[in-house]
Amino acid sequence: MMSAWLMAVRCQGLTPEETADMTLAMRDSGECLDLSPIGAITIDKHSTGGIGDKTTLMIAPIVASCGGYVPKMSGRGLGFTGGTIDKLESIPNFSVNLSKQDFFKQVQKIGCCIIAQSGNLTPADKKIYALRNLTATVDSIPLISASIMSKKLALGADCLLLDVKYGNGAFMKTPESAKALAESMLQVGIAHGKKCRALITDMNAPLGFAVGNALEVREAISILRFETHNALTELVLELAGQMLELSGAGSLQECKFKALHALESGKALEKFAEMITAQGGDASIIDYPERLPHAKCSKIMFADKNGYLASINSEEVGLACLTLGAGRTASNPEIDFGAGVIFLHKIGDEIRKNDILCEIHASSETLCEQAEQRLRSAMVISEMPVPEPQLIYDKI
Repeated sequence: MMSAWLMAVRCQGLTPEETADMTLAMRDSGECLDLSPIGAITIDKHSTGGIGDKTTLMIAPIVASCGGYVPKMSGRGLGFTGGTIDKLESIPNFSVNLSKQDFFKQVQKIGCCIIAQSGNLTPADKKIYALRNLTATVDSIPLISASIMSKKLALGADCLLLDVKYGNGAFMKTPESAKALAESMLQVGIAHGKKCRALITDMNAPLGFAVGNALEVREAISILRFETHNALTELVLELAGQMLELSGAGSLQECKFKALHALESGKALEKFAEMITAQGGDASIIDYPERLPHAKCSKIMFADKNGYLASINSEEVGLACLTLGAGRTASNPEIDFGAGVIFLHKIGDEIRKNDILCEIHASSETLCEQAEQRLRSAMVISEMPVPEPQLIYDKI
């Protein structure tokens, strides 16, 4: 009966009221967190997933260093997309499993805490998701919306910023479908008393230059040090500013200035170190990133012609990183935290033959060579110049 109902939803859709009711029923199927012991307005951010998306690692300490409170439960990687928890676990001794009491205390004390999602949250969603795979209803916007928002509502934050991705490295392939999903989730959140906002962002190319757990932590540290200021930095500042404004810290312009000052002054980096220490991790990786896990082998991939870097297919990059061991597969459930890819160029850059396109990191030369074939096909060099894409498509 449930399978038939899911297929009917896929074909006929749900009204906003029906989607909100379904979300509430899924939320109430398990544990719901009461964040009132924190004693302040709390703000959460959710990304619909992608390749190289390390924004949470930077946003949480930036917002916390500006006086915000970010109680965050994140997930592990799914398929070819990376997970925030896997990235954090690449930091030696970092604990993502805290009791509720310790979770609350840390947010009260330092303003941010990122832990793994509880297994008691929304058990109905887990059962329905398994059926969605079997009934070809995974791409139904009402069902996606209910799945995501039931977990967000169960987590209990007062405010929610949604980063809805589109493109070849995201579940929603077009900006129009991403916008439809964002509007559905916003309607659900507002119907249940949450202060919500959404950004529609591009995932047609990896986010930033690093893909792979420890490699992405290194890149996040570089941005928190304000050594790197690029499109990813601007996206992080926009997201952090939006979160601060949602939580009542001032106008958007004021909040974005606060976020920028947190980076420039080093306060955000200090907060990141404080969070690592509070969760048992080795904060010395901030000054000595070589203490992060690193792969046994590496390989340089060179350009084979002159031109301009026209595109980097995110999905192909994600699948290449699975080959390298940066994500879990059925045959290899263990992650190689040091595996991944570092790109040396962004879309729009002029490329000369024999320029280094990327560095490939894995546990063996064979894996590097296998991934190189996929990465070479993922990177297109054109004869004509191309503009650098804008990461933010729309704000809702």
